[in-house]
Amino acid sequence: MKFLIDNWMLIAVALASGAMLIWPVMQGSAGGLSAAGAVQLINRERAVVVDVCEPEEFAAGHVGGARNVPVALLETRLTEVVKNKTVPLILVCASGARANRALAVARKLGYDKAQVLAGGLKSWKEANLPLEKA
Repeated sequence: MKFLIDNWMLIAVALASGAMLIWPVMQGSAGGLSAAGAVQLINRERAVVVDVCEPEEFAAGHVGGARNVPVALLETRLTEVVKNKTVPLILVCASGARANRALAVARKLGYDKAQVLAGGLKSWKEANLPLEKA
């Protein structure tokens, strides 16, 4: 007990640093691949990008080579759009919210390498990466 009292500052610093290390893990628990990480996955492992936005949003701008499967149709259409379940799958939407919902569906369908682009298309644009328009 004397040790705790004598070294309370050291213990407080240790607890604070531990909390700062755990915080990003807890914040990113919903999944999240950075735009740079997505580019690497596309180039190195031939990841397939699936945009889960509505067709109008997709036509306004999307990641190059992305395939459009609206989140409402994901469960029925994903297996016909992406036949190989072993390839990495990157799910994208405008902000990342719909893609996070789609992640659960993709994993349920057997796409174990599915990931979400953190921040969605917004983060892609902020990274100054190119967009395609239909």
